[in-house]
Amino acid sequence: MTFRSALALLCFVVPVVLHAPSAQAVPSYARQMNMDCSGCHTHFPQLNAFGRQFKLGGYTLTAQPQIEGTDRKGGNDLSLPSTTALGLMFQGSYTSISKSLPDTQNNSLQFPQEVSLFFAGRLTPRIGTFVQMTYDGAEDKFGIDNTEFRYADATTLGGRSLVYGLTLNNNPSIEDLWNSTPVWGFPYTSSGIAPGPGASALVQENLGQTVAGLGAYGMWDNTWYGAVTLYRSAQLGSAAPNAGSENTIENIAPYWRLAWQHQVGQGYLEIGTYGLFARLYPEGITGLTDRYTDFAGDFQYERPIGENLLTLHGSYIHEQRKLDASVDLGIAERVSNHLDTWHLDGSWLMGRWQFTGGYFASSGGQDATLFAPGDVDGSASGKPDSTGYIAQASYAPWRNVQLQTQFIGYTKFNGGSSNYDGQGQGRSASDNNTLYALAWFVW
Repeated sequence: MTFRSALALLCFVVPVVLHAPSAQAVPSYARQMNMDCSGCHTHFPQLNAFGRQFKLGGYTLTAQPQIEGTDRKGGNDLSLPSTTALGLMFQGSYTSISKSLPDTQNNSLQFPQEVSLFFAGRLTPRIGTFVQMTYDGAEDKFGIDNTEFRYADATTLGGRSLVYGLTLNNNPSIEDLWNSTPVWGFPYTSSGIAPGPGASALVQENLGQTVAGLGAYGMWDNTWYGAVTLYRSAQLGSAAPNAGSENTIENIAPYWRLAWQHQVGQGYLEIGTYGLFARLYPEGITGLTDRYTDFAGDFQYERPIGENLLTLHGSYIHEQRKLDASVDLGIAERVSNHLDTWHLDGSWLMGRWQFTGGYFASSGGQDATLFAPGDVDGSASGKPDSTGYIAQASYAPWRNVQLQTQFIGYTKFNGGSSNYDGQGQGRSASDNNTLYALAWFVW
């Protein structure tokens, strides 16, 4: 991959709404707790209050007997779980695009779309893990996916409870407790082969699996949550960044998170902010850099209504870009640029059924070089603006099985509604409308 294509993949070609996020619903946690999946999830992979506390505590809470060991002084120096920490996920899917992609057969099956192996659970009384390795059917490749190790403990501060810990992970926002931030946000899975909008902020998983970060977090009085994680490049396939590396972080890239949660009447509300700052070398490890500053706000609201549950999520991300390196390399014409993205979704959980609707939009500065015309993924206007909606219905015949139908519709795509890509075919935004069906199994 050239540095031009790599930079495009990093921040502008990775689909905002068509990425298939990793599953947070892992049966090894259910075995560890000796409870069914609904103990931690409203409808997997969405966490409920207990699931958020389980993750906050470092995945270490257990209801299973432990294999204990003592040292010569009588102290405990071993505590191994008696159950396996392994889990497996399988996804098979069908994708139909309103207008076929050039030279590509439509109505495609992916069997599998993804297969994931998890090592997830308690390692010691204070350390737990979430490790996912995934086979991607579209790329015919097996590799490391979202990974996190946590250390957690509890004390009091000012007479109030304080849960605190450390996180070591490979994707900014993976450590988050809510389904309103990028790694765990809606849609929880989508087609891996359908076209998606060409612009996304750096914090929207564009550093995933290419970095390693060490951070600290804490929840005070079960109300205020804060976290800071510092990331360095940890690109797979090389021992260290070198002259041939692409999209390498200069020094460190800090990610921050602050959130407030509270019971509001019969409902639950979380309001928060998060962000990321990074300087990247598009190629090599010296010279000019591109600078990205992301600021975001988010919310999550849950309210039981009878035997049903209403859930709302929303987020807004503003990214400011200083693309000195990209301009110097001839892949952008403007040094200063920006991108704004909005996401809003609401779901109605009714027994084994869940119905979800979502809205998404992105807009940014014009750059005819960065957003150039081209088949399907191009932009005739030189703008990244895209808007659309998602409608989804899912059914869980068993708690670890989900059957899902999803429709994504576009009213604007890469800067336009008609002939947006500037090619002779005159592709419209609605030509990328996608019908997607999924069978999702975890065990």
